[in-house]
Amino acid sequence: MNSSNNFFKDLNETQRKAVTEIEGPCLVAAGAGSGKTKVLTTRLAHIINQKKAWPNQVLCVTFTNKAAKEMQNRVLKLINGKPNSVPWLGTFHSTSVKFLRRHAEALDLKSNFTILDTDDQKKLLRKICKAENIDAKKISPSFIIAIIDKWKNKGQLPEDVSLKKSDNLEKLVLGVYKIYQNKIRDLNSCDFGDLILYCVKLFENHSDIRELYRNNFKYILVDEYQDTNFIQNKWLNLLVNDNKNICCVGDDDQSIYSWRGAEIKNFLDFDKVYKNCKIFKLEQNYRSTKNILDTASSLIGHNNDRVEKKLWSSGEKGELVKLNCYQTGKDEAERVCDIIERELKKKYSLNNVSILVRAIHQTREFEERFLKVGLGYRVIGGIKFYERAEIKDAVSYLRIVNQKFDDLALERVIGVPKRGVGESTISQLYLFGNRDKICLEDAILKMIEINQLKPKIKISLSQLLNMIHKWRKDSKKMKHYDLLKMILDESGYSKMIKDKKDLENENRLENLKELLRAMQDYDSLQAFLEHVALATSIDQEWEGEKINLMTMHAAKGLEFEVVFLPGWEEGLFPHQKSLEESGDFALEEERRLAYVGITRAKREAFISFAMKRAYHGDWNETLPSRFINEISEKSVEKNQPTLKEMPEDFEFNQDQNFETNEEYRSPGWARLKKKLIK
Repeated sequence: MNSSNNFFKDLNETQRKAVTEIEGPCLVAAGAGSGKTKVLTTRLAHIINQKKAWPNQVLCVTFTNKAAKEMQNRVLKLINGKPNSVPWLGTFHSTSVKFLRRHAEALDLKSNFTILDTDDQKKLLRKICKAENIDAKKISPSFIIAIIDKWKNKGQLPEDVSLKKSDNLEKLVLGVYKIYQNKIRDLNSCDFGDLILYCVKLFENHSDIRELYRNNFKYILVDEYQDTNFIQNKWLNLLVNDNKNICCVGDDDQSIYSWRGAEIKNFLDFDKVYKNCKIFKLEQNYRSTKNILDTASSLIGHNNDRVEKKLWSSGEKGELVKLNCYQTGKDEAERVCDIIERELKKKYSLNNVSILVRAIHQTREFEERFLKVGLGYRVIGGIKFYERAEIKDAVSYLRIVNQKFDDLALERVIGVPKRGVGESTISQLYLFGNRDKICLEDAILKMIEINQLKPKIKISLSQLLNMIHKWRKDSKKMKHYDLLKMILDESGYSKMIKDKKDLENENRLENLKELLRAMQDYDSLQAFLEHVALATSIDQEWEGEKINLMTMHAAKGLEFEVVFLPGWEEGLFPHQKSLEESGDFALEEERRLAYVGITRAKREAFISFAMKRAYHGDWNETLPSRFINEISEKSVEKNQPTLKEMPEDFEFNQDQNFETNEEYRSPGWARLKKKLIK
């Protein structure tokens, strides 16, 4: 085994204390890039190395299989161990499966129970909805799964759920939940939400089993504790024994998943639940330059609900964080591209350059620019703009209006919204068209004329073709983007999107609005369709390096040499919808998200906002995000706009008053001048 000197040689003083003081409850508040994984794995190895416990007497849980595997490899290296000498180390879910396999009978399950994946859940829910006469087109299985998962994360089986009288939608889902839960029990199955919930029920209802594990686990270690939800925290508390040797590691300043059920209060209240708790603050950052850290620290310092810590580095001061103002979102994308091409490509690999946005629809203008200049890019955790389903649907409507021989476009249009036309009818239409060497549209007209279609299908397709013929006439006298608005409304597509209860609905609507915005950059429908065709057919799998495009949520846990943070405007970031739904709580989470974004950067960071941005097809003047005012001026280089129409004395880092929502909702130019100009 490693000697003590080698064991601790790479640890700073605070890290060493967090590793060696192993008795009693302990909270490690680890700032971004401060070596939390190193502390957790070294602490675990130290416990085994000092023979405080055998490997199977230590429980270590994390959130992802990737993190668990990384920790396993590090621990094995530290203790010179073999794979079978690793402690109970895994995710909450994988560890729960071990418990449940051993004690399935106590829960009226068989030990060979099946774990359902999301596809299995959706298939089962579709069958239940059909049997209960629930329209699965309006309430998607993924939406039902999300609500059921929300209840399970709160520890609620169907009999535990209580609802307000007015909540008719959740009443409907609760009825489905009861049937669903009985059905998966009949199938000797569990879904992912059951794995932790059933363990909690097992430990609550069978004290002998609970005590078996409480006595066995002498030490419990938890990674990313700020991301735990109610049921995960309860799971942990039930396993902690009288010695209370539980160590939780995480960063409350990076708690950005409340929408998934994560509860930051688990982290903030840890020392209240576990008295005489030791708290270690890891504040030395090994990732970023001093200026990047000062920028992030000054911003997050405005949050009230946090364990106070200030990141610092013994490394170089580095480049000042660049704070840029642009006239429009398009200008922002063009200038960011220019900076990458002219300045950064000489110093860094494009793989180490990332653009982090608040909302996925923001990637569109950057994608357009990169395509135009031939810079390779990848969208991480999302689909490229013109490949998104709702964009393809809308463009298909435009394609068939533009020319009648586009059979593939018409086939797609027939299917969205659903018109009761199945694959067999489509095949029949194609066979008829191929025989007479005519396009799909003419085949439909001919088969309607000779009455070879079923009455309902005949009516449905007649109505569609009548609309297409009308839109073709309209296209000759109206703007192409106004035409698309009308098509989406008259076809029923907009209603389909708005009516469907689905988790992705808001993103789809935002993407369609962004498409309407994009169309205004082109003189005609033909020009726009040519652009889309080139954008989607161009070889986008460039060999070699690619710029990374992703949301700030998707960037957590990653790091890059250079990070761009565009779109820092009120309403976009912090996001208006979040503030309206959750007020100050949401504001603090949005600020944590900004902190995560900044601390992804190792060498250089660029923050920017636009003076005007298009919303719903209209140009609106915008206010810079309040977060810009909260950043320390000492670590930032402000690049004032050089636009003719901007006032000479314009400065964008002045005091703003955000006491009421009305102050920053849909700001106009008059309000902008009042707020920003001395």
